[in-house]
Amino acid sequence: METASTSTDSCAETLAAATLEDVWITLKFTWSSKEYTVTIAESDRVLDLKDKLFSLTNVPNERQKILGLVKGKLPDDSVRVADMKFAATKKFTLIGTPVGDEFKEISEDQLPDVVNDLDLQLDASSAEARSMAQDKRNLRKIQEAVKNLNLNIMYPLRPGKKLLVLDLDYTLLDTKPLTSGILPAEECMRPGLHEFLELAYVHYDICIWSQTKWTWLEAKLVELGMVGDEQRNYKVSTILDHTPMFKVFSMRDGKPFNHAVKALRIIWEHFPQFGPENTAHVDDLGRNFVLNPGEGIKISAFKLDGTLEAQNDRELEKLGRYLVWLASHPDFRSVDHKNWKKVARALKESAERGT
Repeated sequence: METASTSTDSCAETLAAATLEDVWITLKFTWSSKEYTVTIAESDRVLDLKDKLFSLTNVPNERQKILGLVKGKLPDDSVRVADMKFAATKKFTLIGTPVGDEFKEISEDQLPDVVNDLDLQLDASSAEARSMAQDKRNLRKIQEAVKNLNLNIMYPLRPGKKLLVLDLDYTLLDTKPLTSGILPAEECMRPGLHEFLELAYVHYDICIWSQTKWTWLEAKLVELGMVGDEQRNYKVSTILDHTPMFKVFSMRDGKPFNHAVKALRIIWEHFPQFGPENTAHVDDLGRNFVLNPGEGIKISAFKLDGTLEAQNDRELEKLGRYLVWLASHPDFRSVDHKNWKKVARALKESAERGT
């Protein structure tokens, strides 16, 4: 006759055997610019993976966007891990806002700097531009940023494509009504956003570089549907926040002042297939590309969301037309972007005439 003790011992042995027989898989992922490791069993379900990610990051299951783990859309929560077709690297990117860090908690000091910079769009051939590019301090800051940057690739870079570096705040959306919760994401995005990105993606790999903290950046991208939506006909390859930016010293109204800058060389050092010959940087703040004035395309700031004027904004339509034209040039350095709107207008008129 089997005793309770014997039965308990038997169950324990069975559980131990099942644990030993199970195959365990180690996955690596990046979230909020940090690398993590998570171990799951083949007998686990997708739900178990999400639960473990929640325990590591405090990002609730319903907010999790898991990119690059499998091809296409992540399977249903009930699917076994053993039945998932992982990418060869078993690496993925997690996008999502942790509990307590929702938009409603954002403070004014975390919003991007929008100081007027009309006097700071340098000519690439000017003495000031050359001086800033050759400044020893600036060069050292670039190398420090290169060394410290953990640049995560969410979607593989494609051979032969150009590089498009896009600012987010006030370039692709009106930030304040989104972060304050006044308007939903679809009403804060610049008209034609997704169509523009689809058009650009044909010729360019896309990098988003925003002067905000990672938490707010990834949350905004998810809210806008720019990442995590497998139905889009474009992919954002990589994302940078304010971390690699550093301050430089420029002149305004004859007086020196300091401001942060986005140095493209930081990206080029990580991806040598890109350089000034095939990179375009779009931003509403000209000062952000004072170290790369030749690559900068200044776009008007979008701060009129919710108005008729905002609904009639066609800046991205014009920019898309220009970028397609630019992509046909073997070396971007032969093009002066200062007059990009005139070029876009001429291209439209030519298309309307059928010439």
